[in-house]
Amino acid sequence: MALEIRHLRAICAIAEAGSLSQAAAALGMSQPSLTSLLQRLERQIGAPLFVRSHTGVTPTPFGEQTLRRALTLLVEFDRFESDLLGALGDGPVRLGSSQMDCLPTFVEQLDGALPGLDVTVHLEPSSAVLAQALARATLDIAVIAMSDDQEVPLAKHLGHRVLFSWVPVFIGLPARHRLAGAFEVDLADLADEAWIGPPGPEDGSLTSLRAATHRAGFTPRIRFECPNGGGRNLIAAGQAVQLVEPTAPELPGMVVRPLKGDPMRMRLVLAWRKERLTWDQAENVYRAMMTSYTRHAMASTPFRTWWERRRSSRSGDGLVDFFRVAGS
Repeated sequence: MALEIRHLRAICAIAEAGSLSQAAAALGMSQPSLTSLLQRLERQIGAPLFVRSHTGVTPTPFGEQTLRRALTLLVEFDRFESDLLGALGDGPVRLGSSQMDCLPTFVEQLDGALPGLDVTVHLEPSSAVLAQALARATLDIAVIAMSDDQEVPLAKHLGHRVLFSWVPVFIGLPARHRLAGAFEVDLADLADEAWIGPPGPEDGSLTSLRAATHRAGFTPRIRFECPNGGGRNLIAAGQAVQLVEPTAPELPGMVVRPLKGDPMRMRLVLAWRKERLTWDQAENVYRAMMTSYTRHAMASTPFRTWWERRRSSRSGDGLVDFFRVAGS
């Protein structure tokens, strides 16, 4: 079996996801097919690339070396492909994004990231809709938030880079809530609350919420649907609780708290049409988004407090390691 680009992408996807099933979904193939591909590749190489366990897969020392070289090759290949195709589209660059609190800062940085180009911004709460809009060429680039345990498929012709492999999901509570003074909230203690629902079941976010609450011993009572982000007034009025991103601000009448044990996580991905943006342009947008999100995260008291506690209690955590530089 000759080594191909798809094999390098498979290795990187497995390492990134930490799970064969999630990697298979990201690659648009079945788990048995990916498992078979990996086994054939390891037999050809003559050494295991990953250690399998009930919690997922982790690279072996040899796998780490292989992964570093694979990533280098893929970056160069993707750069070559994007530059070969070129930025052929006319008109403004159409950027789509999930609703995030760092978005104003990100938009400010886009002028520097894409000099000489007009950029229009479309906010869309549904990650599935964003992915479909890219595939259909009604968007050129998008920042997509995905539930950690649910995969939103990206069309194979799109370029993509993971911004953060995971960030925690926090909870927004009324300021007068009985748990508002706690550092973190046990999901099980919210069994009797009225909930504002996530964007929609097609994204996997509602499925993830129900799975997490099922593990906590209850079914959430979804009383409100606010897909356009209008739920914070309901929280401040004491009428509901809602999952929020960890950088969400604490508005009057509302507090933001971590969930104990991080029972829900999300992954942030940047995806783009290769025929519309060059690799360097996509790289500039990637850096602008990373900078914007990091600034907001470390300026957020709930997130920074969570991060400081995690940093002092755990080692070898990729998320903590990244924000260690940002927070120093």
